[in-house]
Amino acid sequence: MLKIKNYLTLKLNKRLALLFAYIFTTLAAAAQPAPEQGYFMFPIKPGVRNFLSGSMGEIRATHFHGGLDIKTDQREGLSVYAAADGYISRVKMSTYGYGNIIYVTHPNGLTTTYSHLLAFYDPLADYVLQKQYEKETFELELFPEKNLFPVKKGQIIALSGNTGGSGGPHLHFEIRDAEDRLYNPLRWGFKEIIDTTPPDLLGFGIQPLNIHARINGEFERKEFTPKKTNGVHTLPDTVFAHGLIGFELQTIDRYDDTQNRNGTQDVTVFVNNKQVYNHHIDRVPFELSKQVSQHVNYNVYRRTGRTFQKAYVDYGNDLPLYTAPQNRGRLNIQADSIYHVRLVAKDTYNNASTLTFVVKGQKLVFTQKLNGKVTKPQLSYEIIGNILKVNASDTSATPRNVEMVVNNQRLMLVPSYTKGAASVSLYDLRGGLPESLEYCGTSTPLNLQAAIPSGQEYSFTNRDMTIRFEKESLYDTLYLHAKKEGDVYTIGDFYTPLHKPVKVTITPGTPVTDKSKAAVYYLGQGKGRGMLGGVWNGNSITFSARAMGKFKVLEDVKAPTIKLLSKSPTQIRFRIGDDLSGVNSFRCEVNGKWLLMKYEHKTATIYSEKLDKSIPLSGKVVLKVKDNAGNEAEFVTTI
Repeated sequence: MLKIKNYLTLKLNKRLALLFAYIFTTLAAAAQPAPEQGYFMFPIKPGVRNFLSGSMGEIRATHFHGGLDIKTDQREGLSVYAAADGYISRVKMSTYGYGNIIYVTHPNGLTTTYSHLLAFYDPLADYVLQKQYEKETFELELFPEKNLFPVKKGQIIALSGNTGGSGGPHLHFEIRDAEDRLYNPLRWGFKEIIDTTPPDLLGFGIQPLNIHARINGEFERKEFTPKKTNGVHTLPDTVFAHGLIGFELQTIDRYDDTQNRNGTQDVTVFVNNKQVYNHHIDRVPFELSKQVSQHVNYNVYRRTGRTFQKAYVDYGNDLPLYTAPQNRGRLNIQADSIYHVRLVAKDTYNNASTLTFVVKGQKLVFTQKLNGKVTKPQLSYEIIGNILKVNASDTSATPRNVEMVVNNQRLMLVPSYTKGAASVSLYDLRGGLPESLEYCGTSTPLNLQAAIPSGQEYSFTNRDMTIRFEKESLYDTLYLHAKKEGDVYTIGDFYTPLHKPVKVTITPGTPVTDKSKAAVYYLGQGKGRGMLGGVWNGNSITFSARAMGKFKVLEDVKAPTIKLLSKSPTQIRFRIGDDLSGVNSFRCEVNGKWLLMKYEHKTATIYSEKLDKSIPLSGKVVLKVKDNAGNEAEFVTTI
């Protein structure tokens, strides 16, 4: 009775969440600013045709792209113009992310941002340099007084560059409101950008969303390649389906005369000429941008790099992008019914591409006979949403049941359908976590440690670790694998996203020689290692994990490396690096006085900028570089 009550409560809460999300989306759409054509001018080569390497809403690894990436002729140093009258309200210098960035606030309440800059215009540059020397730091964030740096529309405020996380020279340009919601700049009507090219539809997927779902007779995600004929995309065959399903679309947009793969802003789904879903990526709250991992099929993205956008609203997704009041865009396929489906993908300029196909409802049919031969029994399983899918095959010509142990009780898992030589069984994990599967005399442990609910705090402990989930750590229920193999700790897998970090405490079995040099590292799928840090308490260390996967405690006892590249009375340059924990800080002094060193992480170089350009560098130079483990290297020379 308790399980039924909890399930009904969960279902009611999800329906209420859907209603509130729909109301919020409607209100947000009504509250967004009306774009006044001509209010903003184009910030790069205004009045001249230009091109974009990135557009609003483009799918990135951890976020939606929040503005425009404007090409700068593959070079640095182009003039950057203020898009409208206003004042510089914020300026920041950073090694990563936006790099050097200017924020200009305008009388209409909006703010434009200009990032990856090479240099600021003279009055601002002098102000920033003075503050850097006052605080003796390269990375700095400043909020000038309102009347300190007024700007006029068309005034040069900077030179374009390649600083921060930029992958090449360009200007990243944004339009934000006072709440840091990001808006599509192209809505303000820039004539410098020409686009008459409709989006490309590269792939289409259908995802089963409940235990009764079948797509072409199977409970598994199916992927199709649309065929384009006379400008219309179709699927080659009718799709046969049953139960609750959701559509996914891989689409990109290309602007005229360029091959860059940009984002498509709008996707609408019609079923039997009735709209059942729409997403419109024209505004993204900055703090919700990470929820891109629920907007796309994250599992497919992590495995293949392909971005299939869901044409339904997944649970845990709070983005105000959707209009899908009926069933969150999910389609419940009934047997013997016909569904004429039309997906329309549009870019900012309303260039559209259409995909049409037919879904025919199909009754669930169980075939007793197996086709195919196997030489020995085989068993495999996977988890899709809340469903455990078990594939079993042996030398028998007819399907056999799989025995499942749940709460020390043996249950028979009856096949749901057959596929070739295998019988496929489905089990809803909300009924209890299986401990093992037994088939043809062989037991297979599942190692499902716990069902971690979303939307509430939860603490999990086994003999190897303690994991504390915050209220917003998960998007949906997590069926947790957590284990230790040697010195490597595994939590979940690479293919399930976290919304907010989790706190993990482990006690390494291998003694740590120097805890001040030891930290937890995230082990990527390749050879990459990312330092997460951690706080020691006795022999245990607690760290914050922003993604699930594999973790290991490593000791960094090697100091950073320093190489002098050039020196002169006008400037000194070094290459610095660290092979494990990464560079944390650096300090350069000439005759005991601090010298500003700018850091370009993409080339691992630091280079000086003098406060007084008229005074040559001369004397003893001492550079000290620390890594994140506290190791320090020192380099001494003279100019």
